[in-house]
Amino acid sequence: MSTKLKNKILQQKARVAVIGLGYVGLPLALAFAEKGFKVWGIDTDQDRVSRIQAKKSYITDVPSSFMARLVDKKTFEATTDFDALAQADVVIICVPTPLKRKYTPDISYIVSAVRSLAKHVHKDMLVVLESTTYPGTTEELIKPELEKSGLKVGRDFYVAFSPERIDPGNKNFDVTRIPKVVGGLTDTCTELSALLYGQAIKHVHKVSTAKAAEMTKLLENSFRIVNIGWINEIARMCHAMGVNVWEVIDAAKTKPFGFMPFYPGLGVGGHCIPEDPLYLYWKAKHHDFSCKFIKLAADTNHDMPAYAVDRLKKMVAKPLKNAKVLVLGVTYKKDVKDLRKSPAIRLIELLKKQTKVDYYDPLIPFLKIDGIDLKAIALTPAKIKSYDAVIVAVDHTAVDYDLIYKNARRIFDTRNIYKEKRDKKVVKL
Repeated sequence: MSTKLKNKILQQKARVAVIGLGYVGLPLALAFAEKGFKVWGIDTDQDRVSRIQAKKSYITDVPSSFMARLVDKKTFEATTDFDALAQADVVIICVPTPLKRKYTPDISYIVSAVRSLAKHVHKDMLVVLESTTYPGTTEELIKPELEKSGLKVGRDFYVAFSPERIDPGNKNFDVTRIPKVVGGLTDTCTELSALLYGQAIKHVHKVSTAKAAEMTKLLENSFRIVNIGWINEIARMCHAMGVNVWEVIDAAKTKPFGFMPFYPGLGVGGHCIPEDPLYLYWKAKHHDFSCKFIKLAADTNHDMPAYAVDRLKKMVAKPLKNAKVLVLGVTYKKDVKDLRKSPAIRLIELLKKQTKVDYYDPLIPFLKIDGIDLKAIALTPAKIKSYDAVIVAVDHTAVDYDLIYKNARRIFDTRNIYKEKRDKKVVKL
């Protein structure tokens, strides 16, 4: 193990560069800066960098006052200049990993970041990839690219994978309180990365390899997509049988072992759940293995907005083309200002082709995304009465649900907000 790098980490004198300042990278960078490390945040998005320099946070979970204090202390600064990597002892890569097309990973952001880093990799540097990707990426992509410098992993510099586990909007578990999994390309790589994260994060769990760490993240998210897909299928089955799925879930979760409640809805959103398991599906095919559960769950969740539209057609008292519909909530998650892969957006897209649709969301004043160009309506009694149906797509806290109930003609409740209501005005998913 590099004694020099180890001592720098233990003394909080290691200089840290975080590439990618989104929902993962920015909170992580600030966590290290708060512990006294000198941290550079590097991003190609000039708007993000400018906002940080102006001490204005663009992420709900990061208060501007908290970020401003660290910027003022000069323990954290943001830049678009990748030459800052030359000064870093530690580089953490937190760039996006979307899908190019259905079921095909796009690792171009990782490739770009690693190629920029390759120009500046030096002896005693620790490199950690946090971006979710398929098992083998760290060893098959990052290692050979960085070793073109003539330096060798495990001898001259160190490489590991540590899956991000950020949960936007979760006030109980910020980045410092979520256990961190680390796996290196060598034992020394693992030990150094565990030592690093241990300075800012309360619990670190080491695994034997980077590939095991990569697989850990995909297991976590595949567990969720499969169970959400399953409960969405159960919801559709219960509706066909005339059974209240919400009542069934409440009853099942009284069992103190062997059951974990998941809840139906319009699908899954955010970056992790809709896309990450499909990296595993894609990689498994390269090993002649078909991940049937993942594909089936992904397809089931993707179809939920279309299913909701079909249900809506049977609810309203006129042809859908002559109706007006209000969608309540457009973010992918309750109380989180984030539209990434939101199934409510997909729902609006489908409704726009068949009817007049508006939306209300206390967090999103206007929508200009995926061909949708709408402003949130004012939620007044008269306005609510003008719609043939209101769809509760997201159960934000800051909504007057009593106002909606008193004035709506019909309510399609996909989130069980009106759990206690038994009249025909409310139709549950």
